[in-house]
Amino acid sequence: MEEKTKNIYEAVVVMSKRARQINQERFEEQVIEESEELEMDVLDELPDIKPEDYEEKEKVTTKAMNEFLEGEVNWRVLEDTEED
Repeated sequence: MEEKTKNIYEAVVVMSKRARQINQERFEEQVIEESEELEMDVLDELPDIKPEDYEEKEKVTTKAMNEFLEGEVNWRVLEDTEED
């Protein structure tokens, strides 16, 4: 992690913001799937959700850390400007 950034706090902020992005993307995908089900009037039936049908996804924090460590995340630091 130190070769990506010299500041560990900066790395944590970058990874946490990426984790939030991933979580938001997953939420949007779920909303789209649910809206498609509503359009098809599938809600007349109660869904049978079996534990073996559950799709286990990688945790967003783990995915964000892996993306950061593999160099797949781009970020920039905005310079502070003082206005007098």
